[in-house]
Amino acid sequence: MLYRKAWDRLVVWKANGASSHALMLTGARQIGKTTLVREFAGRYYGHFAELNFLTDPNASTIFDGPLDAKTIIANLTAYLRTPLEPGDTLVLLDEIQECPRARTAIKFLVEDGRFDYVETGSLLGVRVRDVPSYPVGFEEQYRMFPMDFEEFCLANGVQRSTIDLLRTHFRSRTPVSVAVHETMMRLFRAYIVVGGMPEVVQRYVDTHDIAQTSQLQRDLLDLYRLDIAKYAQRSDRTKIRAIFDAIPSQLDDRNRRFVLADLSKNARQNRYASSFLWLADAGAALPCYNVSSPTAPLAANEKHSLFKLFMNDVGLLCAASMGNIQFALLQGELDVNLGSIAENVVAQELTAHGYAAHYFDAKKYGEIDFVVQSGTRVTPVEVKSGNDWTRHKALDNVLAVDEWNIDQAWVLCKGNISQDGAITYLPLYMTMFLEPEQPPDSMPFTVDLSALDTPDEQ
Repeated sequence: MLYRKAWDRLVVWKANGASSHALMLTGARQIGKTTLVREFAGRYYGHFAELNFLTDPNASTIFDGPLDAKTIIANLTAYLRTPLEPGDTLVLLDEIQECPRARTAIKFLVEDGRFDYVETGSLLGVRVRDVPSYPVGFEEQYRMFPMDFEEFCLANGVQRSTIDLLRTHFRSRTPVSVAVHETMMRLFRAYIVVGGMPEVVQRYVDTHDIAQTSQLQRDLLDLYRLDIAKYAQRSDRTKIRAIFDAIPSQLDDRNRRFVLADLSKNARQNRYASSFLWLADAGAALPCYNVSSPTAPLAANEKHSLFKLFMNDVGLLCAASMGNIQFALLQGELDVNLGSIAENVVAQELTAHGYAAHYFDAKKYGEIDFVVQSGTRVTPVEVKSGNDWTRHKALDNVLAVDEWNIDQAWVLCKGNISQDGAITYLPLYMTMFLEPEQPPDSMPFTVDLSALDTPDEQ
């Protein structure tokens, strides 16, 4: 089984009392949600029941009647004809966007408490209007992504001790050995071509045949296009498909910014806004908005009319745009059309690790590929695929603005780790260690009210 970080989330969910709330796994199609839950059930439960509302539309009839737990569970056991043991059964409601009433029923099933429930949804963001009532307070959500580079490394036999060693170097800002650095760069190039879709990764691990992985990637791209035809509003399908197919060429443009005029001379942002959101909600694309200034909070500075649009998986981007130059990339020709590819893989990693990716572009200062926020600290990120990674005029301009109080920046490049003032040069593969600061589990705060106990004014 391929290791997924979402496994750890499932373990925590069960340890914290899975019977008190269902777990909803969201994310794009074919990123491994169902496989993960099946493996988890086999490890932690004596009984497992699975309903897939996409492949078995009749399963929705379980929820056609009253939505009280007694009726639903009676229908469920009759439909599955499988013994369900209270306290030791995990029920998977797969592709739950196909049965909105099942989403509503979660509240009553969780209150019943006999079984634990995991839901998975691939297109929840584009089917929200169909749900009669949401199970607020009875469901927690966890968003999954394609496999990140660390998961890819583990799938390919890299030992955890090696990743821990690399993390130590990342934290101490000390260079890794030349042999390790070169090996990791080769593995990173493989990740660029293969990407993180689990089926594709498994085929690569089994065969190391790029031709086979490329065919799987093309099949997945076709599946995404079929989803657009099936789930999008009829009036939006053509626009969504045009945007999805244009992502590779738009990223290949010099400034990477998505330009609607390239789709149609008469295209207007307000007419296409819902189409971009559809792709983002479906998990097929990752929007990256421009900010008016690289200061916290970045979300308050977003300019929604200016954005880059990345693929959800760098391997799919390669398959969609790169013809037959994958072999050149694997051989180390990183600056062959790699500017857009390198930015895409960084956007993918930052998003999967919990950052909301933005970028900054102003005529006075130049363009910064990404700016990210952790707490109140904003960090500019430059991505360099060529050999000139120490040249970054826009980054220097931004760091020189005192009122922005930017005290660190990252340049992701082919070189080893080094430090130059506020700038840290990191190998591209160390993007796997870039994560925002996590909030503490507990933040107790008490206001001293003793001064209010004095009846007389001071």
